[in-house]
Amino acid sequence: MDEKLVQRLEAAVTRLEAVTVGFRGGGGGDGPPESGAEAASDPAIVAYDDLRAEFVGRVSAAAGKIGGKVLEVTKILEEAFSVQKELLVKVKQSQKPNLAGLVEFLKPLNEVIMKANSLTEGRRSDFFNHLKTAADSLGALAWIGYTGKDCGMSLPIAHVEESWQMAEFYNNKILVEYKTKDPNHVEWAKALKELYVPGLRDYVKRFYPLGPVWNPTGKTTVSAPPKASGPSAPAPPRAPPASLFSSEPSPASSSRPKEGMAAVFQEISSGKPVTSGLKKVTDDMKTKNRADRTGVVGSSKKESRVSSPSFSKAGPPKLELQTGRKWVVENQIGKKNLVIDDCDAKQSVYIFGCKDSVLKIQGKVNNITIDKCTKMGVVFSDVVAACEVVNCNSVEVQCQGSAPTISVDNTAGCQLYLSKDALGASITTAKSSEINVMVPGAEPDGDWGEHALPQQYIHILKDGQFVTTPVSHSGG
Repeated sequence: MDEKLVQRLEAAVTRLEAVTVGFRGGGGGDGPPESGAEAASDPAIVAYDDLRAEFVGRVSAAAGKIGGKVLEVTKILEEAFSVQKELLVKVKQSQKPNLAGLVEFLKPLNEVIMKANSLTEGRRSDFFNHLKTAADSLGALAWIGYTGKDCGMSLPIAHVEESWQMAEFYNNKILVEYKTKDPNHVEWAKALKELYVPGLRDYVKRFYPLGPVWNPTGKTTVSAPPKASGPSAPAPPRAPPASLFSSEPSPASSSRPKEGMAAVFQEISSGKPVTSGLKKVTDDMKTKNRADRTGVVGSSKKESRVSSPSFSKAGPPKLELQTGRKWVVENQIGKKNLVIDDCDAKQSVYIFGCKDSVLKIQGKVNNITIDKCTKMGVVFSDVVAACEVVNCNSVEVQCQGSAPTISVDNTAGCQLYLSKDALGASITTAKSSEINVMVPGAEPDGDWGEHALPQQYIHILKDGQFVTTPVSHSGG
């Protein structure tokens, strides 16, 4: 009872602060038709404060029990939701901006999301799954940038759900890892999921199903200042993968040029003149002037080569559609945000030679084959025929829809996550070990059940035929 009372008081204080800020920001004179105070007391803004008090409050309370990096990334999450509240108030006071104005409008939110992504870079901490879940989930807040069907984004409700699905891959790992170790981590993971689904999703569905509603008589959003560039500036550099606003999270996810909202978010990510990242080549750096480069190939010593983290010895990385029927994903190393989003039920997906990467397949495909991959994660919606795992090591496969057949052959270490629609799948294994299948609990918020598939069998000759049964170990 005390905790609920505290949450209600915090919500009331938040609303009072918002009204005070609104009065200060309303300005004098005629001002915009809807003042700051009116915008802050709008039912949609009040409901957003309730969302933060209830759902964000639960995540923060669980993070406080854990502390460390989990608490740090949760504070950034709180900041992101606070920034979005400010943007929602501005939406009610402003006219719909142009492309440059939208860039400037969304910049504060993008900066917070970039801050969360920076925690996932560098050396992995023990709480990498927590950091990755929180950072990926913040992409759901980009729904506020939806401007229409041609903007390059899904509708706000679908965008929130799709963004959470990306984050849920790592959230499930937390539930599995801490199921019997620490209930505080489980509480944090469950609270984070409820913040987005149903929390944010239902809020957007109720107030902004078709995107933010701008004020046609409001003030004009300030546009970004023009950039000083030459008359024939080159194409802008690739956006860093840390920016989650784009509907395609990674440069490797698509070969199509950015347009609409995707171009807006790429502009945000750069934040500087397009040529500012180029390094000046001085005379001593030129090959012809370097003393360590000669035209003679030495035979006495062999220099060891260090392979590039994004390039495989087997060949260059690929993510492309061949002959219109087959998606090929090859030699991807260390790429966590690979996406195939333009696919149909007649196409197949072949994944080969990838390492330490994550691929999400958005849409139904005919067949998926994962071949010779290590530490690879694959998330897919629906498959018509089968999902096959061959010659792999330490892979994780998550089915969010249905899959009639899943086969695992000559693989050491395979974690399968099945949705409720995929529980009827036929799983075939051969010459494989350490295969675990995770299935959802009976209750919507129930714990996932883990089932280890047997890899040892007993063969007994009975009535002229061998009868095979799996080995059962008793813990006597």
